[in-house]
Amino acid sequence: MLYEINEKIIKLEMEGRKIIKLNIGDPDQQTPMEIIKTAINAMKKGKTKYASAAGEMRLREALAEIHEVDADNIVITPGSKWGVFAVMYLLLSKGDNIIIPSPHWTAYELAAKSLGVDVKLVKTRLESNWEVNVEDLKAAINNKTKLIILNNPNNPTSKVMNEKTVEKIVSIANERGIKILSDEVYADISFVKTKSLLEFEGEHIVVRSFSKTFAMTGWRIGYVIADKTLTDKIVKLNQITVTNVPVFLQEAALKALELRNQIIKVMRKKYQKRADLACKIFLDTKLKFTKPEAPFYIFPKSEGLNSETFSFNLLDKGVAVAPRTSFGDYLEHFRISLTAPDDEIELGLKIIAEAFK
Repeated sequence: MLYEINEKIIKLEMEGRKIIKLNIGDPDQQTPMEIIKTAINAMKKGKTKYASAAGEMRLREALAEIHEVDADNIVITPGSKWGVFAVMYLLLSKGDNIIIPSPHWTAYELAAKSLGVDVKLVKTRLESNWEVNVEDLKAAINNKTKLIILNNPNNPTSKVMNEKTVEKIVSIANERGIKILSDEVYADISFVKTKSLLEFEGEHIVVRSFSKTFAMTGWRIGYVIADKTLTDKIVKLNQITVTNVPVFLQEAALKALELRNQIIKVMRKKYQKRADLACKIFLDTKLKFTKPEAPFYIFPKSEGLNSETFSFNLLDKGVAVAPRTSFGDYLEHFRISLTAPDDEIELGLKIIAEAFK
């Protein structure tokens, strides 16, 4: 369905139609110019050669200071998605299984299946505020379970996990000798406090990215935080695959960290305003939804809706959204990405709302 929607978007745009794209989580803001200039200057200075597969020490040390770990616990990766895949590739074997609370980002499931790993989904529900039922998660564990993946804040619900819930999951994982991978790419710009997995007991794994916080999605730079045994293995995997993240990109990432506080403040304010607008517009409709606690998604539900049919038909009205196909068994839900220009977002939300009056 996602492929069909993308094909229809292309066809409509070729016909001269304007499509408001609320289907992709790609910030509409440009990467801050200071970051761009830093990358250009680094290239001019010749920082275009092979380099460390672990990442530049200056960048790793800056990240280590932020996360209160040692630089050896950090490895720079070409985007967080590679970090997630690398962790799975190194920790899992064919026949193992992983547990993922759902709704979930489909890349986790597809990556696992590509490695011959079984996926167990623990379904959460809007009616219970998307909270993970710890007993359901515990019941899904067996002797082949090697990894639990948490996405905090969550894509597509924009829900931040309850600290007590995370604590219980960590306790279970520690007791059973299971690793947890926490994907925290939206954490820095969350509207509410988001406690990192690093703040809980145990040697678990955190994946982060520069993509969302700094509007650097196409730059493909992220990082993994883990024990040195695992980061060393990821470094070796980088050496035989991607070699290294380009140094000029790492220089730009270092500049992003220098500007981190002010960029986070601006980003958070912008997306909070958009989330509030979405809630206000949908308040008088038949849509059910939870208020976003982080950028930049809202995952509404309408009783009896076939979101795939709805998403396809909505294109004829000039608006693109993502149906439930990408996020699990949630046929009555669809995901809206608040990542278009403000005027387009408002118009798109009003067109959607009109369908549910």
